[in-house]
Amino acid sequence: MDIFRNFVSLFIEVWEKGILGIDIFRILIGLGIFLIFLLFRGLVGKVIIRRLEKIAKKTSNKLDDAFVKAMEGPARFFPIVIGFFIASYYLEFGSESQQWIDDLNRTLVTVLIFWLLHQFVEPLSYLLTGLDKVLTRELIGWITKSLKILIIILGAAAVLELWGIKIGPIIAGLGLFGIAVALGAQDLFKNLISGILVLVEKRFKVGDWIIVENVIEGIVERIGFRSTVVRKFDKSLAIIPNFQFAENAVINVSEKTNWGISWIITLQYNTTIDQLKKIRDEIEKYITTHKDFKVNMGYAVRVDKFSDSSIDMFVRCFTVTDDWNEWLGVKERLALEIKQIVEKNNASFAFPSQSIYVEKK
Repeated sequence: MDIFRNFVSLFIEVWEKGILGIDIFRILIGLGIFLIFLLFRGLVGKVIIRRLEKIAKKTSNKLDDAFVKAMEGPARFFPIVIGFFIASYYLEFGSESQQWIDDLNRTLVTVLIFWLLHQFVEPLSYLLTGLDKVLTRELIGWITKSLKILIIILGAAAVLELWGIKIGPIIAGLGLFGIAVALGAQDLFKNLISGILVLVEKRFKVGDWIIVENVIEGIVERIGFRSTVVRKFDKSLAIIPNFQFAENAVINVSEKTNWGISWIITLQYNTTIDQLKKIRDEIEKYITTHKDFKVNMGYAVRVDKFSDSSIDMFVRCFTVTDDWNEWLGVKERLALEIKQIVEKNNASFAFPSQSIYVEKK
């Protein structure tokens, strides 16, 4: 019986003493409080968030959809923060332990605040899309990513400060490290700055057909921090460093308002003046009367010069269409018409030739 009484006494002593001076019963109640808030977290996810998503989908505005989606994570985390705070307040830790618990509570609240700020950035990008005349979609993406990274860094610094870790020496060390990296990564920063200039100046956007002489020609698929991805017309993929677009002239073919045609028609030297005039006038008549051409943008059909093997006639005009495939069709029809006009006037096209004189002895 003494052994049993001793065990009971020991059990009661341990029960009352508990952990860190808090009796077991109080600890169980504290855990119960925390579990209740964990259950509420599940309720937030399954009921409240889903309900808000259904309401947001009924509107034509995408901003509320983005806002609800962005708030889902912090909303699920909020009951954990509140539950831990109430449970720790109820448990009444000792002075030494309470300081550690207070720091942990501050950390959870800090994480929640910066998580909210981080998630707010995404809906903010929808508001920035209204400034599409000033900011491109790619630049908005860059701004969004940069803000998110900045918020994460600030949040991490705030948490470190809460735990007494001085970030000043860390920043100084990172500064020295950054200088060393900058010296060894000048091309990286050059490409980064060039990419920003491309977006700010709106030189091109995703989907544009661009030409950079002696560098690349193709369709832009993605504009990144360091490089731009271009799909060439042979369907191969080219990754071009952004500095190439800052240091070289970029021709944005997609921005053409009208496609032009500029040709030199070479005629034989035995072509008479009357033939030249008739050919000139008939080509000009075709251009000015045909619906394919936009004559108010200017056109020219003129005998241009005497080349080594031909009399050159210069033809320039602009098409109504801005579609590349349709432009090819207009070019074809014009080429066939010019050939027909030349042949109808009993003239012939010239080709490069060379006369060789053999001296007999």
